[in-house]
Amino acid sequence: MTSSSTQPGATENRSTLTPVITLEGHEPWKFSWPDGEHHEEHLTEYKHVSYISYFPDGKKMISGSRDKTIRRWDLREGKEIKEAREVCEYRVDAVGVSKDGRWVVTAVGGELKVSEVKTGIVRTFHKDNWIDWIDISADSTLLAGASRIDSKVRIWNLDTGELVAGPFKISDDYAGPTTLRFSADSRKLAVLSNQKHCLRIQVWDIQTQKLDVQKSNPGKRGGLDLAVFWTTKNKSIVAPFTFTDDYPTTIYEFDASTLKTVGAPFKHTSNINSLALSSDCTLLASSSFDNTIKLWAFESRQLLASFDIKSPITLVLSPDSRQLAYTTCDDTKIYICNIPANILASIGQPQPSVCIPRMRPSCIC
Repeated sequence: MTSSSTQPGATENRSTLTPVITLEGHEPWKFSWPDGEHHEEHLTEYKHVSYISYFPDGKKMISGSRDKTIRRWDLREGKEIKEAREVCEYRVDAVGVSKDGRWVVTAVGGELKVSEVKTGIVRTFHKDNWIDWIDISADSTLLAGASRIDSKVRIWNLDTGELVAGPFKISDDYAGPTTLRFSADSRKLAVLSNQKHCLRIQVWDIQTQKLDVQKSNPGKRGGLDLAVFWTTKNKSIVAPFTFTDDYPTTIYEFDASTLKTVGAPFKHTSNINSLALSSDCTLLASSSFDNTIKLWAFESRQLLASFDIKSPITLVLSPDSRQLAYTTCDDTKIYICNIPANILASIGQPQPSVCIPRMRPSCIC
């Protein structure tokens, strides 16, 4: 499926992204590290928004932050839907929207809740062992949640709330930040865990509830929430990884049955924070502490553009892959940018048929 070498020539194509919408409303939050004292003077202030997700029509977005709020946004107006704001007792650890738009899932303070958008009915699926990462299956029937507290993954039926698979024990040690992703047919689950002494990628068979294959590399623990994606036909997995004792600065494609690498990797020069893969697997977006967001043609491995963005951390593509939304470590804003038309054309995407939002750019990063 992939090229065996990275195409040169685009590495100097450094550009700027001009947001067409800047969403403002989240607030800075403070955190005390486990070994620190819980006094005001020992708290560290952070500003970033960690969790953002589009609704499937691309007209709304949901975000969650450790400022203890969950907010919804009207992207046509570029404003928060204030009546939908949720103020929580504890920090927000995950938010997500099903691909059919029926369900909104939130993880807050150890409680995993599912809200039916049409009726507003909210159900609690889980109350113990904080859920740190979630994924919803492509057919919007299953919900997976991972907890770093007990190092386990659980899978629920969204209609009934029944636990249908798991818990899978992904580590005998503290699992650390963990990400997971259903395969398109919902038969497999890929898990990437940033553990105390290693980075580990696993593939689980959901029906048999057994581990198919795993790959681990002892070394430094990145301490960041990474991401993992399946490619078309569920043949391979894309994830940040490292084969040294350093932090992951490279994205690899792995054969899903063996976890052997496939083709050439995608390289940054510092820690990778986030990545997003379009649903048709033509466009890969990645962000890194090298202060760039990069766009790649996935199959050819060609670097299409490198945008200078200071401290990008969270990154998602819109459902039609024509927009890119990101947050940074330096503020509480959510930036939404149109992907340049020449990049869309280079991967075979048609020109956008929708109008550019009416809001004028409020920031150039």
